[in-house]
Amino acid sequence: MTQPTDSRRERLLAAALHAAERGWHVFPLRPATKRPALHGEAACPGTGPCADGHRKWEQRATTDADRIRATWTHAPYNIGIATGPSGLVVVDLDMPKHNGSADAPSGATTFTALCERAGQAVPDTYRVRTASGGTHLYYTAPEGVRLTNTAGTIAPLVDTRAWGGYVVAAGSTTPTGAYEAVSGSVALPLPEWMQTILKPTPRPPAAPLRLPAADGSRAALAALDAECAIVATAPESRRNTTLNRSAFKVGRFVAWGDIARHVVEEAFQGAGEASGLTPAECRTTIRSALDSSARTVRPREAA
Repeated sequence: MTQPTDSRRERLLAAALHAAERGWHVFPLRPATKRPALHGEAACPGTGPCADGHRKWEQRATTDADRIRATWTHAPYNIGIATGPSGLVVVDLDMPKHNGSADAPSGATTFTALCERAGQAVPDTYRVRTASGGTHLYYTAPEGVRLTNTAGTIAPLVDTRAWGGYVVAAGSTTPTGAYEAVSGSVALPLPEWMQTILKPTPRPPAAPLRLPAADGSRAALAALDAECAIVATAPESRRNTTLNRSAFKVGRFVAWGDIARHVVEEAFQGAGEASGLTPAECRTTIRSALDSSARTVRPREAA
């Protein structure tokens, strides 16, 4: 009974290593599913990779072959590719839902029509057929632009995965089918006409960061001020990680009752957005970091 499982695990390991060789950051998905296999925020032990606060799948995705081998020795995990860290924008051409109209066009149809209206051919980039019969088109992300996920922005049944998103890699299988690479040996650069559609609306110049006036201990306010300054000036590749670490550090003062949580959340929200993170990214990371800090904080006497 173990031989088929071992064989499947070896095939999935080989597929994960192949993706990592391309520079794509992978992480394990539960066997035969599309759900991450890493622990969630509520079950975070606060140790190992999460010693400085809970690290989500996007932060833990890796190209390290040794880490990948160590992970896939445990089970035949499916493979997730964290698109943002991998420098990818993946266009997801979905299929109509079963309860929709039988005549509804697929994502591939609407995307092809969009390309025709733009006077462009559908690029022969690396593509994967999904278990549902849809298609993932892989593109390399443009330099200096932080694209995030979209749903229907390009066209109906056409979504994109970038920062904050992931896709199931070729070689993975689910009860509905397999994910298979079908054409295109390399991921081509995202076409400029698609960049125009997907680029976020430019934000007005950020005003000087001002922390909310609030009561709190001198140490807590000083720590909050210092950490917010670090977050606001974090380099692009470290914005989310820096926000997570800084909020985790200040979280101990919240747990000790030295400063109100809403004050800390408001301050880090402003700092995170000033650094270039989206409001949603900031809220999620701040909440996760403060919750993790509250669970693992040591008594003041032992700190």
